[in-house]
Parts: sequence; C-alpha cells; structure tokens
Amino acid sequence: MRGLDYKWIEALDSVLSHGSFERAADDLCLSQSAVSQRIKQLEKFLAQPVLIRSAPPQATPIGTKLLGLYRRVSLLEQEVIPELTNHSTLRPINLTIATNADSLATWVLPALKPMMSDNSLALHFAILDENRSIQKMKSGEAVGAISLESQALVGCCAEYLGKMEYLCVASPEFIVRHFAGGVSHDSLLKAPMVSFDQQDEQHKQFLLKHFGITQELFINHKVGSSEAFVEMAKMGIAYCLIPKLQIIQELELGTLVDITPGMSIVNQIYWHHWQLENGILKEISAAIVQGAKEALEQ
Repeated sequence: MRGLDYKWIEALDSVLSHGSFERAADDLCLSQSAVSQRIKQLEKFLAQPVLIRSAPPQATPIGTKLLGLYRRVSLLEQEVIPELTNHSTLRPINLTIATNADSLATWVLPALKPMMSDNSLALHFAILDENRSIQKMKSGEAVGAISLESQALVGCCAEYLGKMEYLCVASPEFIVRHFAGGVSHDSLLKAPMVSFDQQDEQHKQFLLKHFGITQELFINHKVGSSEAFVEMAKMGIAYCLIPKLQIIQELELGTLVDITPGMSIVNQIYWHHWQLENGILKEISAAIVQGAKEALEQ
C-alpha cells in the first residue's frame, strides 16, 4: 500500500497487545501522545478508524486486517534479515497458532517440540474450539489453525490431519452414584457434566444424537482446560467427553470407564496454513502434519 508507514501499525499492534496506550508507550519507548499520533496518522491515511477506544482497546475490522498484514511482514523480516546481515542473535520469531485445547494437550506439543527446542521461536497458542479456530486465520492473527473446517480460505491450504475420537467417560464411583440403573435419558439429565465453555456444543450434540436430549441439563460445569476435564472425571465430579488419545492409561487402569460403549464422537481435523510458505512456516506445517499422522487415527 503506497505511503503506508509500518510504524503506525506497530503502534496499533502494541496498544492492542498491551491493552492500553500507556503500556504501549513504555513498550515502544515513546510518549503516549506519540503513540496516539501514530494511530491518528494511520486513521487519517485510511480515512477510517482502526481502533475502538474502549477499555481495553479493540481493533476495528480494517484494523484487524492491517495487523494480519503487519505480522506477516514482520515474520518475513525476522527470517530474511539474519541471512542478509549474518546475525543470528536477533529477537525470536513470534508466531500465533490457533488450536483446540484437546489437540494441544495431546499431540501438538510433541510434534513441535524439536522446533521449539532448536529454533529462536516464540509460539503463542490461541486456544479455541475446532469450530472457531479458523477465525484467527481469517483475521490474520494466526499463521495456522487446527480446525474441523475442510474448506480452505482464499490463499490458504487445508491439509487433513486425522481423526480424534471422543469417549463419554466417568469414574467407577460416579457410575455407582448416578448410573446405578444404567445410562439413560433420565439419568443423564440429572448427572453433573462438564463442557469447555458457553460455545461448546459437542456434548449437547452427543446427547441429542444418542439419547434425544434437547433440554438444559441439571448441572453443567464449564472448565476451559482439557487437563481439568480428565481430573474432574477421575475425581468423580462429573462425566464428560474426552479424547480417547488423552485417557488411554486411565481406561486401561479402570480409573475412567466408557459409559456409552459403541457411542462416540469422531472429529476429522485439518491444518489450515498459507499456500506461499517458506522458512520457519514451512517447517511448522511439516511438523504439524507429520506429528498428526503419527498420533492420530487416519
């Protein structure tokens, strides 16, 4: 974009990352008025606002697009400059990957461990469910996303990773308390369960498909942690849907039991990334795809 000064977008990025003009000024070693002036210059250049002056500040749609552009340009700069200057000690490359919590808790970290150990790389994992993670790619905030969506965005690829099977499990003591008469429509309505957050629809879809349950459950805990799901189930607090990959040992030991044998949810997941990749981005995509092939059912 002719005439665009990336220092303006750098100021926008800092304000949004730090949540205030004051902290952004400290980060950039500028005065607050200088940070504000840079953003005003950007808005004047575009003839539209890029920032919602709320607490904390938020990006407008055009501001979000500019941030995506800025982060991709910054990544290219971070990869190219060391080659041009023969300096290998510049600041680490910062990248965001959007992933669901279950993948992160099972196979993603082992897949990326060699890269995170050997490269000057700082990864930010944006935790969203499989239906929402692709939004981070659309906004340009993430360089890749693990998603249930098979259709690639414009300029991107969607590579099939494999299947994640979810089992409905509970501890033996929980089964005695809540399912002594069997797992049924009525007993499931009254038994405490756990879901990831308000937008987690997977458990509801499971209950509707297999038991015809449409009404709200008696107790539905919300816990945004895959590891906490397992602990709550083992402690007998609730029953829940957990990836089979995450609880193989618990199933073998009998500390968790599949309470609906033959009934499971199988998600097919995909890796979304930019078509034109090189350097570290290409290595990350290769590691993600290979790690998934080794860990997930194909």
